[in-house]
Amino acid sequence: MRLTTKGRFAVTAMIDLGLRQNSGPVTLAAISQRQQISLSYLEQLFGKLRRHELVESTRGPGGGYTLGRSPTEITVADIILSVDEPIDATQCGGKENCLGEGTRCMTHDLWASLNVRMVEFLDSVSLQKLVDDQLAKGLQVEDKPTLKRAISSLPVVKPVRINAPNSVFALGNVFNKT
Repeated sequence: MRLTTKGRFAVTAMIDLGLRQNSGPVTLAAISQRQQISLSYLEQLFGKLRRHELVESTRGPGGGYTLGRSPTEITVADIILSVDEPIDATQCGGKENCLGEGTRCMTHDLWASLNVRMVEFLDSVSLQKLVDDQLAKGLQVEDKPTLKRAISSLPVVKPVRINAPNSVFALGNVFNKT
């Protein structure tokens, strides 16, 4: 089994959401900035997470995402499987036709057993445990999002209007009028 960025990023984003959801809905832009994950990629992942009812979305100003269930009820296996990440180490994808025409390879049972253990392990780890682990490591969760806003606290400086010709032709017209 190879865990791709899809599964890793989904778990990371869910931990981020779990850490901050008590302050209200969390925007994907804020998660994107904190975790350095592409916003468009997060939008794809959260669409799948929402369809599997792991997250809920709130539209409008102050909107964003919250967990769809308690973090104690969401497992890593739930997250990974919801974003279509296969948890399968067999060569045949569990179809038992590793060598074609219904013929299994000699190691099929070994990899199938590994699949069962992987799912059992990932199903035993809750999102709450991962959130608690981050807090135990000393992660500080800010009250307000760190998203950079387009609005500046600096005063607006209006450009100085200069009444002068803006081209060689306009300059020539100034001399022709006198």
